[in-house]
Amino acid sequence: MQNRAFQQVDVFTDTAFLGNPLAVVLDGTDLSDAQMQSFAAWTQLSETTFVLPPTSEGAANGADYRVRIFTPGAELPFAGHPTLGTAHAWLAAGGQPRQSGQLVQECGVGLVSLKSVDGRWAFAAPPLQRQTPEPALLADVLVALGLQADEVLAAQDLNNGPHWLGLLIASVDSLLALEPDHAALKRLNTKVGVAAKRESGAGGLIRRANREARAFAASKRISNDPTDLEVRAFAAPVGITEDPVTGSLNASLAQWLMAEGHMPAHYSARQGTVLGRAGQVFLSKDGQGQVWVGGDVVGCIQGSVRL
Repeated sequence: MQNRAFQQVDVFTDTAFLGNPLAVVLDGTDLSDAQMQSFAAWTQLSETTFVLPPTSEGAANGADYRVRIFTPGAELPFAGHPTLGTAHAWLAAGGQPRQSGQLVQECGVGLVSLKSVDGRWAFAAPPLQRQTPEPALLADVLVALGLQADEVLAAQDLNNGPHWLGLLIASVDSLLALEPDHAALKRLNTKVGVAAKRESGAGGLIRRANREARAFAASKRISNDPTDLEVRAFAAPVGITEDPVTGSLNASLAQWLMAEGHMPAHYSARQGTVLGRAGQVFLSKDGQGQVWVGGDVVGCIQGSVRL
């Protein structure tokens, strides 16, 4: 065991403790898979990352560093808030990009580019595979969420490394009031991202009376909210009942919703409201069709960890 540089940052917020925290071990050299997984389980954060030198192939293709990403229960090939958070921590620790104003991260899905967009770092959303979900699985998920089929405007199976079932529903109020059966979602082995457009949620009808108080309380916290989309992420299969703010999910939602005309080429999303957070994700599509996912990052803890 040795002392290794460590940071904990808060991602998708410009105010500490209102986003999604991330633990970053800045030197993961010589750590085994089991050691990484054990530490990630100990932090009990939605993700913990370990920074490594790029592989020879990665370096040859411009990678500045390599990162491995772990939830408390499993390793991920890619995730959004760990990408932005690790970049922030690496730069804060003195990392020097090969090319000014740009970063290239090597991870399980390959190389991920980052650049400054409107004054904040953003990552290029990885290629998305999507398809219509299986009707039986969708029906079971709706039962687990407590949603009726006619509350769902669109549904899509989304895979950009992490795999999500994406749902667009009609009401922000209904979204904020969801109380999922997380045990059922774990049995179904399905991570679910649910979104609702802000304009369609104002004064929305609450279909079930037992949702009303919770929805009202949450709605008060986002009155006059400037964002365009409200998002919640339920990830019981990887040990997280609800993730505060999820970059990979927002990336795949943006690619899907922009392509289908549900959202414009530039919008912002709010996530974490029910958890008392105020995460904000900035989504944009450039002239070449690439979707960029940006957000602020705040440093919270800096020191060392014995691993």
